[in-house]
Amino acid sequence: MKKYALIFPGQGSQKTGMGKDLYESSDAARKVFDTADRVLGYSISNICFNGSNEELMKTINSQPCILAVSIAAYEALKEKTDITPYCCAGHSLGEYAALYATGAVDLETIFMLIHKRASLMNDAAMNTNGSMAAVIGLDNDTVINIVKDIDNVYVANFNSPGQVVITGGKEQIETNLDKFKEAGAKKVIPLSVSGAFHSPLMKNAGELFAQYINDIKFNDIDIPVYTNVDANAEKNGSELKNKLPKQIYSSVLWTQTINNIQKSGINDFIEIGPGKVLAGLNKKINPEINTLNVNDIETLNMVVSEIKEKEPV
Repeated sequence: MKKYALIFPGQGSQKTGMGKDLYESSDAARKVFDTADRVLGYSISNICFNGSNEELMKTINSQPCILAVSIAAYEALKEKTDITPYCCAGHSLGEYAALYATGAVDLETIFMLIHKRASLMNDAAMNTNGSMAAVIGLDNDTVINIVKDIDNVYVANFNSPGQVVITGGKEQIETNLDKFKEAGAKKVIPLSVSGAFHSPLMKNAGELFAQYINDIKFNDIDIPVYTNVDANAEKNGSELKNKLPKQIYSSVLWTQTINNIQKSGINDFIEIGPGKVLAGLNKKINPEINTLNVNDIETLNMVVSEIKEKEPV
């Protein structure tokens, strides 16, 4: 079978109705949603299927919802194929789906972890006046150098060449947007988020999360996860656990992650979860990357057909 890297999306990919047809059509997907509802103690599936855009945008909802849909789509894919990924990665909260897919933690634990993460990040956002903005059309080094000279502003995400997200204090972000335009940015787009994610303003949330996961065992894995904080492949359970709290307040090295996966000899990716954000980023990182998507029953069936066509007879 062709070697695939599985990648899982983060916040911003949510939409009303996501996962509903997977729930209705796949026993494996239904079990994921039912487990999520039981572990979380409320109907996350109802929020996915029927929640308003406003409700889904709330950090406390979007993180477990996107995770549930991503894992449900992954399990539905496994239900129809014997796919074994070469490696996995996830953008921010998507890393939790990657950890589940590789067997680092079980299904119940992953939903407990994401619930705590979302709660702590939401609390931190409420207690700090933070904001984020996407800088379009500048290279990484230029953005880094501008940010160095601005107090309380940091780089959140290296999403693709020419797309870098900045994060930090709301006032500092708003009053310094022109500096990026003056340096040649095509656009600087304020993001509709509730806080300064992936910045030192989330440090307390990260430290509290480290305490929470201290006694939770993470398994060593055979399939590596490329982690956000350093873009490196990791199989050691303890190391995977140690990196998760840091991820909350560190930059997401997504461009570097995709480049490193490619350097390992992988050119075929499957984005699993709502939306096609990561497929779009892949095209910008390297147009030669081939990215399939599984986000509903229609795309699932298309990917299953393609995988089976590539299988040796």
